[in-house]
Amino acid sequence: MRTHRFAGFALAYSMLHHTLFASGCAGLQVFIDYARYAKLLKWLTISLFAYFGTLLAVHIPWGEAARGFFIPSLTTDSRMWTTVVAILGTTISPYLFFWQASQEVEDIADVPARKPLVKAPAQGADAIERIKLDTYVGMALSNLVALAIMFTTAATLHVHGITNIETSQQAAEALKPIAGEFAFAVFALGVIGTGLLAVPVLAGSAAYALGESRRWPVGLARQPKHAKAFYGAIVIATLVGTSICFSPLDPIKALFWSAVLNGLVAAPVMAMMMLTASNQRVMGEFAVSGALRVTGWIATAAMAAASAGMILTAVI
Repeated sequence: MRTHRFAGFALAYSMLHHTLFASGCAGLQVFIDYARYAKLLKWLTISLFAYFGTLLAVHIPWGEAARGFFIPSLTTDSRMWTTVVAILGTTISPYLFFWQASQEVEDIADVPARKPLVKAPAQGADAIERIKLDTYVGMALSNLVALAIMFTTAATLHVHGITNIETSQQAAEALKPIAGEFAFAVFALGVIGTGLLAVPVLAGSAAYALGESRRWPVGLARQPKHAKAFYGAIVIATLVGTSICFSPLDPIKALFWSAVLNGLVAAPVMAMMMLTASNQRVMGEFAVSGALRVTGWIATAAMAAASAGMILTAVI
């Protein structure tokens, strides 16, 4: 009887914890002024450095890690290609397609000196340089964080045969006896910070994508009463994500397969974006050309090749 009561109490506590977390994330987006909310997200990125702390706290065979990173072992195993697509799907993600572009529009409204480049093309050079620097720094940091997580888990959990993790809490707990209290605490801090940062971005990206396709008034700078459907989509997306925690669905597998889906969808979306960005009738003097255009098509081809590799190895 006591065991059943304890299990029921633990379940109720977990449901309350997740519900409060989800409500807090949704409430921040709906009720906090956009300028303050953007600053909050920027400060939250500091939590990502916790993963570098974990990396320094565990033993990494750097020679082996460097060889595996620079000379990858390609096989015909469909699981490997599926993982490659998942990794690419988390790199070329809805954040790039919707969130960043939408936030640039938000900044135009929030900073009086900035104007749409169609109306103020003279601001184009400075705006593009600012966006370029923001993108380079952001992508470099995010990929270094991803590598830190992969190196840490490979050198600890995977080496000890722990390959079936269903929650981020399990990952942190499994790391504790292997890497020690400090690594466990730092990794847990990174998980919490990443969750606070990722949930509003993913929910917001979904709301922007849905709102723009439906031609709703969108934007975090708008008052909730002026963009009810947009903010409603944010709340619903957050609640749907939270509900997974109370379902039989494995949340880690759900994240993995959503990344795979992102990777499969990314190639055609990237192709359409490159065609649009290269079209002078659409972009005018801001049409991409030269090295940027070539790099964009190479990235598109690489994404398509990874997706094709996954599909072919799964069928054969």
